[in-house]
Amino acid sequence: MSAKLIRAGKVINKDDNKMEESINVHEEYHMALRTKSYADFFTKAQNLLTNKPSFYDNHIKFSEILLEPTQETIPSILNNSSMLSQKPKLKHLMLSYFDITASASNFCIRLLKSIKQVHSNHSFIRRSIDIIDQQEQYKPHYVEEEGESSSNFELVAFELLQSFMLSKNPFLPPENFDFKAINENNSSVLQNLKAMRNKVMRKIKYIKYTKKASTVCATLACGVLATAAVIIATHTLATIIMGPALLCFPLKGFKEKLSGKIMVFRNGFLSKVFEQLDAAAKGTYILSRDFDTTSCLVARLHDEIERNREMIRFWMERKEERKLGLEIVKELRKSEVGFRKQVEELEEHVYLCLVTINRARALVAKEIISSKV
Repeated sequence: MSAKLIRAGKVINKDDNKMEESINVHEEYHMALRTKSYADFFTKAQNLLTNKPSFYDNHIKFSEILLEPTQETIPSILNNSSMLSQKPKLKHLMLSYFDITASASNFCIRLLKSIKQVHSNHSFIRRSIDIIDQQEQYKPHYVEEEGESSSNFELVAFELLQSFMLSKNPFLPPENFDFKAINENNSSVLQNLKAMRNKVMRKIKYIKYTKKASTVCATLACGVLATAAVIIATHTLATIIMGPALLCFPLKGFKEKLSGKIMVFRNGFLSKVFEQLDAAAKGTYILSRDFDTTSCLVARLHDEIERNREMIRFWMERKEERKLGLEIVKELRKSEVGFRKQVEELEEHVYLCLVTINRARALVAKEIISSKV
């Protein structure tokens, strides 16, 4: 989730269990919130929203401004890569990676908009709690006449809670969210990245083994030739031996040297391809884990909001029962602190997702730009 997660290691292991061991998301989470990159990104986003609050309504524009590198620069980055021009399938896969991360960023901005609406809606509950608290605070200082003073407090609180009930839950049920679509796209791209990366790794290993085998064979061949030369030299004339030797050995050396250069070039090319695939796979894996966590946080908040709405609805249907209303407001007061912490945690996590997306995209773009063959 943090910059450390994006930079950690160059090789993702073959299965997700080993990958998870090398990228410990939970241990990095709180550290990531204290990084300079997170603070800078959060400040940038808050400044944009403060100076141009309309960005909450135009979340696509807001996402485009915060996304790094921007989506409009991706085609030129991919088209300018001579390596990707030789590998159309790899180029298409990288384009898919940048597309899904852009979609994920856009979705995170939509979540921020929902979080803002949660704050606005929940202000009605906070104000109703404050009014009931005032009633309890000033109750000893006045004499109620047939409950009129108490009723006035409760009437205002009741009206505020009615306003809350008129607003919709900003979080739809998680099963109706785009989480499923995003996770499916992430999973598909991740599997393709891992498959191609593993294929490239097998080729790299094959070249290394072939090179080692060639070296061993060449050494053995030289030993055999040297032995044969000694035996033949004892039975034939030196002039007969020198001719074939002069013709064969330089040619053999030239072939070995040329073959070695081809193998080194091929191995270097594949290594660069591997680095790109590895960076993209790591970023996609982390994004998938981040969205799993985000989905859980949203589901928890959705259920908490619905629980509050159900309690308030129950009171409204029996508003003549004064004690019931007071008990419900007390219950809302108890859950107030916890609810605000949940909203804060989700907001932090969404910003953290945005930072992670940008860091992963920047790393993949850097690998592509630096891979010149």
